Amino acid sequence: MATDVLGRPPASTSTRKRFLVSAVTSGRRLAIDRAARWVVTAGGLAIIVSILGILVFIVGEVLPLLHPARVEARPSLAVSGTPTALLVDEHRTHAATADAGGVISVLRLSDGQEVSRSSLLPPAETITLAGAVGTPDGRGIVAATADGRIVGAQVAWPVEFDSRGARTTLPRIVPTLVVAIDPQRRPIGTFAARFAEGGGLSIAAQRSDGKLMLVREEVTTNDITGETSTAETRRELTAPPLSALVLDAEGRNVFAGTSSGALLWWAAASESDAPSVASTGVAGVTSLALLVGDRSLVVGQADGSVSIWFPIRQSDESFRLERVRDFPRLEGAITAFAASPRNRSFFAASDGGDLALLFSTSNRTLWRGRAPGGAATALVFAAKGDGAVAAGAGSVTPLTVDNLHPEVSLRSLFSRVWYEGYEQPEYVWQSTGGTDDFESKLSLTPLVFGTLKGTIYSLLLAIPLGVLGAMYASQFLHPRLLAYVKPTVEIMASLPSVVLGFLAGLWLAPVLERTFPALLLSFFLVPLAVWASGLAWRRLPLALRGRFLAGSELFLYLIVIAATLAGCLAASPLAERLIFGGNFQQWLLASTGLNYDQRNAVVVGLAMGFAVIPIIFAIAEDAFSNVPRNLVAGSLALGANRWQTVTRVVLPTASPGIFSAVMIGFGRAIGETMIVLMATGNTPIMALNAFNGFRTLSANIAVEIPEAPVGGTLYRTLFLAALMLFLLTFVLNTAAELVRQKLRKKFAQL
Repeated sequence: MATDVLGRPPASTSTRKRFLVSAVTSGRRLAIDRAARWVVTAGGLAIIVSILGILVFIVGEVLPLLHPARVEARPSLAVSGTPTALLVDEHRTHAATADAGGVISVLRLSDGQEVSRSSLLPPAETITLAGAVGTPDGRGIVAATADGRIVGAQVAWPVEFDSRGARTTLPRIVPTLVVAIDPQRRPIGTFAARFAEGGGLSIAAQRSDGKLMLVREEVTTNDITGETSTAETRRELTAPPLSALVLDAEGRNVFAGTSSGALLWWAAASESDAPSVASTGVAGVTSLALLVGDRSLVVGQADGSVSIWFPIRQSDESFRLERVRDFPRLEGAITAFAASPRNRSFFAASDGGDLALLFSTSNRTLWRGRAPGGAATALVFAAKGDGAVAAGAGSVTPLTVDNLHPEVSLRSLFSRVWYEGYEQPEYVWQSTGGTDDFESKLSLTPLVFGTLKGTIYSLLLAIPLGVLGAMYASQFLHPRLLAYVKPTVEIMASLPSVVLGFLAGLWLAPVLERTFPALLLSFFLVPLAVWASGLAWRRLPLALRGRFLAGSELFLYLIVIAATLAGCLAASPLAERLIFGGNFQQWLLASTGLNYDQRNAVVVGLAMGFAVIPIIFAIAEDAFSNVPRNLVAGSLALGANRWQTVTRVVLPTASPGIFSAVMIGFGRAIGETMIVLMATGNTPIMALNAFNGFRTLSANIAVEIPEAPVGGTLYRTLFLAALMLFLLTFVLNTAAELVRQKLRKKFAQL
């Protein structure tokens, strides 16, 4: 028989074939393993990159909120005299100036060319003017004459487009309106005026005898005949010498300041001629302005201070001017304000040459610098809020304003803010209103509060049921029963949250409103009934209980729970009559002052708790089941009973996994959207009351983002809310992992 060099018989052909097949199979397996490792690694990296990409995108949308406002001055344009009034067109191509003599000059801002020139008074008039000012609405220029009249002219800015689409602005001055204030033709002191929508003027002017005249001249045009008619109303008030005057667009509220620092307010709705008086301090009032909406009054004083005031309702239902917020002082007395027609931002100028861009709601100084061309004698904000024009002695300077998100600051987002019409500072989220004068309220604090409130109420139900249910299932149920119970509970996690929210909002909430006493009874009777049924089960003969699998009493408990709940529902009307006087909602309001809203935190707690229980149960059950069996066997062998073994050995050992289950459930509840969206009423209020609604960060994003203008303040604030959710879940998961690792090391020696 032939042998090889080692004396061994040669391998058979079949053996060699098996060796070759084995080698090929091993090589193929190694290649598959290597490919699988690369696929898994690539998938993990792709997930990490995707998450980081989402984070970068969110941060990119939020960062513009932090950009400071910028004000850039364009080259100054030379003008004759010192302008005391300014107007600018919507596109900032032309500006109209007027000096103390009432000469109106329209300039082209691109090159300073004067395109038209006229006077407030007809050429035949020889009466001199006592001063000219631009109206706060930016529609015209008004001046007082030395013979007791108010004259005004509106400036229109019609636009034409040529065949190539190029825009051309054609300034036009509307014929002058003249209103006699003093029949004795005496000079007029401090005055203010606004143009009415259909024509005419609303005027507040102080005569030389000290009387304050309120005149409203309305011009109406017949749409059919084209005829015009004028109606005039007058009111005479007694006032001290005034240093500043301003009135609202409807001419219904007049605000005035004195050189002694007093602030006066006459309301047309008041039957009394006596004004409401407030003190601004010892410094005299030098300038007044109303912000958009005509609710916030800006007060400038001789010491350079700038403050915001508005009427506040008092306990006797009257209104009183209150000082709401102050800004850092400017150098010198305040000489001029220019309010933005888009939001609560405004320019303030002083005779010391300071110029500041301020924002009322967030109480921010957006920008501060030196006025171009020296101390500003007149200011005007462009209609789009993207520019302004400042005038000084012999010059006019266009300003470019980059002021996209003035409403946002840490104070406005997370602190109490005193909003217009509110009696005190509050946390408020109200992003939109019925008019363009609405003041956006973007406090995220009510949303954070609502997020935590909904999470806590849901976890109050989910943690005990999830953890204790997992303990019972893993330690007391027979494996054959566990094979049915665990998948059944895990299937609950697959229920869409929109379905749970739908059921909670449209079915559970009305049912709970009618039968809330049944829920209160069930909190006491269900545990008692389960405990009693457990005692009864234990008293059955061991021979009888031994015929059933371990944990079979679970079905008894389910029957008892269902029967007890049915009994609670049946007893609900009787309990409501005996305990709550027949109506739980009325009893709650009368006893505690709390309202019962149909969609409230209790409904959300039940619905969202149902959604979170499967997650906590599944992870906690795995943690209990992964406890080494030798620890259990050793404890039982040393004489401990089953309950002692579970609570003193299994529970501490499984605590890292249980903690992870709770934190993952916490994260699931924080990010829940549809349930809270459909079951809470979405009222962004801050109250611990379990019987009212709330709004969470996630639900707020879902509600607001479809209506938020892309790139606007609301849009970016919603991305900030998303970033907060992202960071909150990241911090929670990181903390959970750190605590889990610490607990794992602590109990690793058991």
